[in-house]
Amino acid sequence: MNTDQPQGETRTTATQGVRWWPAGTVLALAAGYWVYVWHIQDAHRQTRNLQTLMLVQGTLIALLLWVLLFSRLRWKRRFAWCGGVLGVVGLLVATLEIRGVTGDLLPVVEWRWTKSTSEVLTLEQATIAPDTLPMLAESSANYPQFAGPNRDGRVVGVRLARDWQSQPPELLWRQPIGTAWSGFAVVGQHAVTMEQRGANEVVACYHLLTGDLLWTHADEAHFESVIAGDGPRSIPTIDNGRVFALGSSGILNCLELASGNVVWTKNIIAENQSSVPGWGVSCSPLVTEGKVIVSAGGKDGRSLVAYDTETGEVVWAAGDDSASYSSPLLATIEGVTQTLIFNGPGVKSHDVNSGEVLWGYDWPGGHPHIAMPVVADESRVLISSGYGTGSELVQVDQDEPGSWSATQIWQSKRLKSKFANMIVLAGYIYGLDDGIFTCLDLATGERVWKSGRYGHGQMILASDLLLVMAESGEAVLLEPSPEEARELTRFAALDGKTWNPPALAGEYLLVRNDKEAACYRLPLARP
Repeated sequence: MNTDQPQGETRTTATQGVRWWPAGTVLALAAGYWVYVWHIQDAHRQTRNLQTLMLVQGTLIALLLWVLLFSRLRWKRRFAWCGGVLGVVGLLVATLEIRGVTGDLLPVVEWRWTKSTSEVLTLEQATIAPDTLPMLAESSANYPQFAGPNRDGRVVGVRLARDWQSQPPELLWRQPIGTAWSGFAVVGQHAVTMEQRGANEVVACYHLLTGDLLWTHADEAHFESVIAGDGPRSIPTIDNGRVFALGSSGILNCLELASGNVVWTKNIIAENQSSVPGWGVSCSPLVTEGKVIVSAGGKDGRSLVAYDTETGEVVWAAGDDSASYSSPLLATIEGVTQTLIFNGPGVKSHDVNSGEVLWGYDWPGGHPHIAMPVVADESRVLISSGYGTGSELVQVDQDEPGSWSATQIWQSKRLKSKFANMIVLAGYIYGLDDGIFTCLDLATGERVWKSGRYGHGQMILASDLLLVMAESGEAVLLEPSPEEARELTRFAALDGKTWNPPALAGEYLLVRNDKEAACYRLPLARP
């Protein structure tokens, strides 16, 4: 034993190992904050996800600082650990790219070298002889606009088979499509949607049964957003042999359904001295009684505007509210036909003939208003939005001719419909509460049940069954019942994030997302 070595130096070397307690403190604080975020605080799912992402980032930075400054590791190891972590992060940043988010605000990550369909597809199209295309059966139904024939999310006369395992849906075609959150409008053999192709916004018409491109119309316009995604957001409306399509920058086109030739075109943003909303113009045009009604969001009586379907001239304009991301719909309340629109400040009702504002109902701001109001009956309107806001049932009365009032019946945070339109059926409300299928009692707003996560998708009531297009790309068939959640069957219709509303034209289901589109023939219930 070497008695010349100082005993104090031996004790110091033995006791100065790795200092673990700072790392333990960081992890303990991170765990405590995670518990607070997900189990204590009153916040909606999107906020919790954002807080969790920031928590992960902050914890990683704190641990790197611990390794570098407080760990007592040898300096070579400190630099090796920090360099290795930073190298991995740099590699991920160099090879991966955030391309949008999910409905819950989680990032969608793809390889940087993966091109979007808007970059790959061109405006070229083949000339297709109409007599070479298959004809539809006479019994085929139409789906001429957003949310179905009556813009209420319902399709009547179509009874779907309840089991897609024994009777699988038949794939008619599936192919790439230009980037957009648009959906299809279907009349006869024509299926019309909107796409982004390069620097052009495109209205594209496909053959329903084959997917062959029949015609396109292009405008030089391109809405871009890392978070919200690129391309058009609205769905065309087909009426009386015309297509009315509104692009994300405000270009409103009236086109011939047979050829795509331009009848007239307007820019609703420029003409009404408005501005493009943060996530792009998203209103699907409403056509009624020779008028096409759109949400322009202009001030000084230019919020909601009706154009003549034949000439494109302004028929009326009214309101001062800024636009949000909802679409106008027709409603008959207290025997009066009116147009409802969910604007930035809330819901407004306009006389369908003159545009006069009949009544309004204020709504919390600071977030997008997307889902259309639902007319529950002749005097009650259901309103809902996401981001923690919830739903309200509103009583609308005409106290005397020309004098209207709108008052709250109940308010509930049990159904926060971010994207999807809700369905009212037999005294109950069915919708997606932050992506989870939920049933509320219409009379009280109390939750009956909540079960089944389908993400921020869309749905259609087909006679007595709910067809849900899940955010995952799966088509799901549900039986609406106040007794319990009843999922009947499902199949994978698309791959990847799907926000686009589906279209159900008779037995034909048209689905799409920002990368691909497909048409399926769904099995029908046997008599």
